[in-house]
Amino acid sequence: MSVFTRYHRHRPAAAGRTGPEGAPPAGERSSGPPDAAAPDAAGPASTDAGSASTDAGPVSDAERVSDAGPASDVAGPLPDAKSNSEPAPDVAPPSAGRGSARRVLRRTLRRTLRRAGTPVAGLLVAFALLAPDRPDALTAAGFVRLPAEALLAGVLILALRGRARRAVAAAAGAVIGLLAIVKAADLGFQSVLARPFNLVSDWYFLRAGVDFVAESAGPAGAVGAVAGAVLLAVAVLVLMTWSALRLAGAAARRRTASAGALGVLAVTWVICALLGAQLAPGTPVAALAADRLLQVRTSLRDQEEFQAALRQDPFRATPGEALLAGLRGKDVLLAFVESYGRDAVQDQEFAGGVGAVLAEGDRRLRAAGYAARSGFLTSPTIGGGSWLAHATLLSGRWVNDQQRYQATVESDRLTLNGAFRRAGWRTVGVMPGVTRAWPEGAFFGYDQVYASWNLGYRGPGFNWGTVPDQFTLESFQRAERAKKDHPPVMAEVALVSSHAPWAPIPRMVGWDELGDGSVFRSIRAAGQDPDQVWSDPARVRAEYRRSIEYSLTGLLSYVERYGDDDLVLVFLGDHQPAPLVTGPGASRDVPITIVAKDRAVLDRISGWGWQDGLRPGPGAPVWPMDTFRDRFLTAFGGAPAPSRPGR
Repeated sequence: MSVFTRYHRHRPAAAGRTGPEGAPPAGERSSGPPDAAAPDAAGPASTDAGSASTDAGPVSDAERVSDAGPASDVAGPLPDAKSNSEPAPDVAPPSAGRGSARRVLRRTLRRTLRRAGTPVAGLLVAFALLAPDRPDALTAAGFVRLPAEALLAGVLILALRGRARRAVAAAAGAVIGLLAIVKAADLGFQSVLARPFNLVSDWYFLRAGVDFVAESAGPAGAVGAVAGAVLLAVAVLVLMTWSALRLAGAAARRRTASAGALGVLAVTWVICALLGAQLAPGTPVAALAADRLLQVRTSLRDQEEFQAALRQDPFRATPGEALLAGLRGKDVLLAFVESYGRDAVQDQEFAGGVGAVLAEGDRRLRAAGYAARSGFLTSPTIGGGSWLAHATLLSGRWVNDQQRYQATVESDRLTLNGAFRRAGWRTVGVMPGVTRAWPEGAFFGYDQVYASWNLGYRGPGFNWGTVPDQFTLESFQRAERAKKDHPPVMAEVALVSSHAPWAPIPRMVGWDELGDGSVFRSIRAAGQDPDQVWSDPARVRAEYRRSIEYSLTGLLSYVERYGDDDLVLVFLGDHQPAPLVTGPGASRDVPITIVAKDRAVLDRISGWGWQDGLRPGPGAPVWPMDTFRDRFLTAFGGAPAPSRPGR
């Protein structure tokens, strides 16, 4: 018998002897029928349980006895006419009173739980089906939806009987549970990446999330987070399956009323669909919960189209001598500044501090003979997924999900790094955030990769960004540019000190004091605790600003200290920070700047319309990030600008 079966009606039990007052003489039977001899003992139990039995349906005698306990506990055996036993005592033993109280409490608790079960099941299913998948839609109006799939499932449950009905209900419950899990993933992705979870390509982010927790909270924290997530997912599936079975049983017992309610809801759905009714923006009342399944088909079709686009490359066969002639003999440093977005230079909350750093850097670099031009690029991601932005800029294709990223790194497409390598540059990747084997490095065309383990850093970790940006730049300088008569080098450098959680943040020290990084131990110890920072959104935004200021200060200081006539710096953001920092509706634009002492370099891009200085203004040009590779190769190589199909 199911553990969810309602409280059952007990069989009327025969009455035993009463106390001496009004009891028949010993050895004589009562003149009435056995069932009538004990109305006080059996009557209340029968009445209470009888109302519950209408919800549970007919039950067997064995089930009645199982729920009620042995019959002797309720009313005792019938007296035997030939028995010479003594009359029952005036007072029952204390243990009998305690047992009776426990049974009453147990019956009351069961009855309460069983009567509340159906409403609770209905609330759970309604929440899973109606809850929005966007944080900004978590309002009362956002819950006003009618999923068509729920109405269809209700029709099937009413049409079927017995095992078929239960099988459909169980399957529907499992699907609703999966839908609830996907919605939870959507809410997380919308909060961090400002887009929903992709059922085909975003599973990689689960691993990235675990890595982030491991770096921030340690391996034990990562294991705990994974275990908690798995247990929660299992609990959701079990609860939703139970809820669906419970509701199916209730609907079957009240078939007429349930059919009428479904009819009203179906008519309402059709009317709302025809009118396009919405109480919350972007949330239609007549909804389709399975529209996410349609995205799976779209993602699979996109994979084929994107692979074909990767093979279309006007620079595929360009010889090395025809590439990048305008930069011959230059050291080119391409630096990605983590989470450096448009808001950092234009939002009033951040632009004051960040703008002051850029203004001071502009002044000092101009005094040293440098000039700069700035604009904006639109990143394919926001809040995270830095590797998608790197791949987009370097490959010249719009890489906005893991599926496209995997297709890109498995192709033979010419990257910007690869073009420099083909043209005779030594190419290196400086990747302090890489903490394990990175086979994708071969695709990008590096001669050498400097990862977290071979940068020579012996200082403390700073959460996810383990190596301070200043040390990263110094390590690159020592390994490559400080060598006498070194060949021209093209370096892609990832500056990660401005990566979330933005606590603790390194601070600048004298370049001569860096050593092996041990100097940062006291700075790390004095830094803020991430848990304290993240308890207050205002502090999160303040620490984000400080981290950008640190990264930009270190980069501009590097140019001032180690720059020369042959250094060309290109620095840009990979993406905007999470919506927690920018607020909802922020753009995906990131600043990009080219700095050089040789004016001939900047003359090559004079037709781009970029603005003078390190800080682009609101009116600066905005390009999709995937257009940069071809524009850059064209500007510095002399090849005609190719015609490109849409993204």
